[in-house]
Amino acid sequence: MKFLCALRDLQRAMVLYENSFLNAYGISLNEGMLLCCLSDKQLKATELAESIELTCSNCSKVIKLAEDKGYIARKIGKEDKRQMLFTLTESGKQKIVEIETNTIALPEVLQDYIKCYENKPNLN
Repeated sequence: MKFLCALRDLQRAMVLYENSFLNAYGISLNEGMLLCCLSDKQLKATELAESIELTCSNCSKVIKLAEDKGYIARKIGKEDKRQMLFTLTESGKQKIVEIETNTIALPEVLQDYIKCYENKPNLN
């Protein structure tokens, strides 16, 4: 039962953090992760979905939100004209800088998790 209580606490902390993130930056955590994935490259929608572990359908919604806010742009692939590639706009790059320079306080349970994660050996 302790395991379930720990998961409950973790979930509550994530909801609290996501609400703080949304209020501070005007974007959801999923949009933030999408911008992060595009910070140094261009990706196809399927690659973005895999990177942020969303279904293609949900990722498509997140892409649309970020695109409507002017943070990402789509380009037609050079080799395959049917292919859409997504990149950050200048506004998207500025949003990443804003997020990186203005940290939101993490709930304690998330701080503990981040410390454990940072100390975990890279298994890749």
